[in-house]
Order: sequence, then structure tokens, then C-alpha cells
Amino acid sequence: MTQSPSAPRNVFDLSREARAALASGAAQTAARLLREALDIEPGAFGLWLNYATALRHTGDVAAALEAVDEALTLEPRDVSALLLKATLLERAGNPVEAGRFYGIALLFRSRAPDEPAVQAALAHAELVHGVYRRELDAAMDAAIAGALGTQPPAGPRRFLELAAGRRRHYWPEPSTYLYPGLPVFEFFDRALTPWIARFEAQTDAIRRELDHARSSRPDLFAPYVAEPKGVPVDQWAELNHSPRWSALQVIRAGTVQAYAPDLFPATLEALSWLPQPEVPGRTPSAMFSALQPRTRIPPHTGVSNARLVVHLPLIVPPGCGFRVGAETRSWEVGRAWVFDDTIEHVHDRGGPNRLCQRRRGRRPVPRRGVSK
Repeated sequence: MTQSPSAPRNVFDLSREARAALASGAAQTAARLLREALDIEPGAFGLWLNYATALRHTGDVAAALEAVDEALTLEPRDVSALLLKATLLERAGNPVEAGRFYGIALLFRSRAPDEPAVQAALAHAELVHGVYRRELDAAMDAAIAGALGTQPPAGPRRFLELAAGRRRHYWPEPSTYLYPGLPVFEFFDRALTPWIARFEAQTDAIRRELDHARSSRPDLFAPYVAEPKGVPVDQWAELNHSPRWSALQVIRAGTVQAYAPDLFPATLEALSWLPQPEVPGRTPSAMFSALQPRTRIPPHTGVSNARLVVHLPLIVPPGCGFRVGAETRSWEVGRAWVFDDTIEHVHDRGGPNRLCQRRRGRRPVPRRGVSK
């Protein structure tokens, strides 16, 4: 009696036997079975991922990396495959690449299955990636200091930080006028503003005039956001018609206010030193701006990138910050800065009373909705 040859096993049977073999500790058998299944169906992502896992259990890290790369070729954003590759790189003694791939996996963590093993792997990924980022930052700082000194120019430093992913790149988003081709900087280098030190030297005189106006003419301060009913105010709703953010206008849309020469002679003289276009009905503009404690101005952008904005802090409580794009600074009395307000910026936490000199007049503008 002759025996008929056994029918070839299909991919499903091979996968099932491989899972059973791996569960019993027979990693070599599991890898062989999965390799046989891949010969039948080479485009199966799950087979490649399981094959890489089986190879990892055999200790063949190099082969496992090749297998997981095949899986990632088919599904480059799969969290499990990215975590497996990072784990293999860590086992292979390559912490830099492991940290990088753990970071990539974390980008897609929202797609990860809610399973204890995967969540534990993601927690480990955060730890390893954190070390990777700290070491990368330290290496970059050392390299920049070696090449450019401990106080490198803003341009090269910014380029290197963007190239390394240490900071997000923000583009100007003016609500009305975009002049193409202008330099894009959050804060402009003080070397480009030779008048700024002279302006800062008038801080005490300007603050004395502000203090006098606050006591003698408090009625001059008015809510900074004052949109009428029926206008979409979006993120400004909380501050609309609110004294939590108020302003006293010194020069408004190119016109010196009638009370300003008597109340603010030193302020007007200091402002005259700043380069400003004079456009009737538009520019220049200057004001004192005051925030009450625990007031946060939401992210917003200005009208046009064809002008810059100057802030001179006059009264600064503790814990006040100011972010423009990817760079955050702390307010410091008498320390002015020049920034592009068409890049997203945020005032935070009680803020200073401060003089805001505007080279092209603007009021706060939401990134969407009505302009002010």
C-alpha cells in the first residue's frame, strides 16, 4: 500500500505552529516555520514582525533587525515594529540609534494598542529617548561652543537648533499683509538695533510718567480687546471688554494723543529715537499695556511682517513669561526686545505693565476670526 504525499501546509497553519513553538520556548523552530510562511507570502507585514520577534529570541539580533526592516518597509508607522527595532538596536549596543527610533515610535503612540506589554515598552521608550535627547543636546552645545564660542551669533545657533530638531520652526502668519522674502526671526539680534540701549536708558523716566498717569488719569486705561456684539471673537472672548488687559494709548494710528505731550514728554522723546515710518492714519503707534495677575493672553499673530514690535518692560511681577515662536524669555525691567509679532506669540501670568512701541500700528490679532 502506497502512502499519498502529505498536503503542503498553508500560512495559517505555519503561523499557528510558530506561535505555539515560541510560547514553549522553541524559538529556532518558530523562526523556521515563519521563514517557511514568508516564502509563501512575502508581503505579509505580520509574518515579518513575528519572524523578527522569533529571531530576537534566538539571539540573532542582526537577522532580527533585517526582518523588522522588512516589516517597516510595509508599515513604516507601526508602533510595535518601531519599538521592536529600537529594542534590537539597544540590545546591539547602539544607544544613539535606539534613542532615535524610540523617539519615532513615541510620535505614533496614539496608534499603539492598549496592551500592558506595549504600554510598558512605551514607558521604557520615554526613558531611553529622554537620555538620548539630553546627550544629544549636550553634544550639540559642546560642538557649538567649540566652533562659535559660548555666546554664538543668533543666526548660526538658530540654524543648528532647527537642523537638530531642538526647536520648532514658525513662519510669519500676518492677518493682513505679507511682504515676501523678509528675514524670519522670532527675536531680532540687538546688534541690528543700535538705538535700543539708549531707549532702555529712559526706563526710569518713562515709568515715572506712567506712575503719574496711573494716579492722575486712570480713566485713560481702557480694555485692549473691545469688539462689538456680533463679531466673532474666538479665543479673545474671555478678554473682550475686560480690564484684565488694558492699554493707555500714547500714539495711536499715527496720531499723538492730545493728553500725551503733557503726561509723557520723556516717553515721546524716547520714542522719537526709534526708526518708524510715518503713515497718516496708520503709523506709528505706541502704548502702555497692563495685565492683571494670572492673566494669560492667548497665542496670536499680528497684521504685517513689514514692521517689527518693541516691548520695554516697566513693572514686572515674578513669574511672567513671553514666548515668540519657539523661543521663550522672562520679562526683565528695562530690558527691551524687538520681535516679529506675525509669528505666534503668547504673554503669560500677570505680565508687566510695559511700553509697546509699534513700528507699524497694530492691535492684537487672532490667528482666526476678526482682526483687531
